[in-house]
Amino acid sequence: MGSILIAVDSVVNVLLGLLLLIFPPSVVEWLGLPLPSSAFYVRILGAVILGIGVALAIEFRREPSASLVGLGTGGAVAINLCGGGALVAYLAFGDLSLSTEGKIVLWTLAAVVVGLGLVELVANLSSRRPSS
Repeated sequence: MGSILIAVDSVVNVLLGLLLLIFPPSVVEWLGLPLPSSAFYVRILGAVILGIGVALAIEFRREPSASLVGLGTGGAVAINLCGGGALVAYLAFGDLSLSTEGKIVLWTLAAVVVGLGLVELVANLSSRRPSS
């Protein structure tokens, strides 16, 4: 189950990272999200998220004898819960002027990221329980 979750998390991060790295303003407007004054930080964030996705993919495809290790489940849980939690807090308590579409997109993204982090956490904890 853990490797499937790593693969799913990798795909989510690669897709989101590429979208932010490319940052097409027309897509941002279509999604109902606010346009920043500069795409600089958006693209840097996209590159970081893409890197996380690649690190997850390396871990998913890693052979036990490989010297190159990717991002494991523990790191993915931390990233997903911190990033998704920050997004939830910003949506719940921040002074955002978002369209209905923008709220739907961001709440959906937050639910996917936090949900994936929680599933990874539970799967990791349950796999570590000693059998009786």
